[in-house]
Amino acid sequence: MKNILLIGAGRFGRHIAMQLSQLEHQIMAVDTNEERINDVLHLVTNAQIGDSTNAEFLRSLGIRNFDVCIVTIGGSFQNSLETTSLLKELGAKCVVSRAERDVHAKFLLRNGADHVIYPEKQVAEWAAIRYTADHIFDYMEIDGQHAIFEVEVPHEWIGKSVGELNIRRKYGINILGIKHSGKTDVSITPDTVLSGEITILALGEYKALQKCFRI
Repeated sequence: MKNILLIGAGRFGRHIAMQLSQLEHQIMAVDTNEERINDVLHLVTNAQIGDSTNAEFLRSLGIRNFDVCIVTIGGSFQNSLETTSLLKELGAKCVVSRAERDVHAKFLLRNGADHVIYPEKQVAEWAAIRYTADHIFDYMEIDGQHAIFEVEVPHEWIGKSVGELNIRRKYGINILGIKHSGKTDVSITPDTVLSGEITILALGEYKALQKCFRI
């Protein structure tokens, strides 16, 4: 369990609050809008109405006590940037800030953000990959070069073992697990035989994954 400061309780912030609540973290929500705060009260541990660009207000929250500070402010990049910078100045351990444009991401990283989330761009990339290939069931970006794909087993792999296929050596890809009927099995060994009834979770460089699975 971690102590999380969530600044911005709009639609995106509310979804993050929902997920954090399910993970049973301690959440302090902050927003300038009373209605938005009221909408997340049942999801968070504490909440305050206040201006996150005000250094004294932020200082009163005890920024150093939070494990992660998440800034989800949308619509005002200036406020997002000022909040991010102030959090770092006040000793925040980890600041994660939302960007709405590429240039926003660059400025946030230069002004205190440890990590940047870019939901519109990330979802667009996911949708473009997921819905243009029938054999891809899920996708998660690791970094600019690597990803994990959930894909159907290539026809020529069916009935063969992971060791027999020598997937890592031939393709530079690691099989992290297999899924069957919604259940994931990560106890993969060279003797694991692949069938047409499962999907596989494959980790590797984009180029290797694209070449191997014809993405």
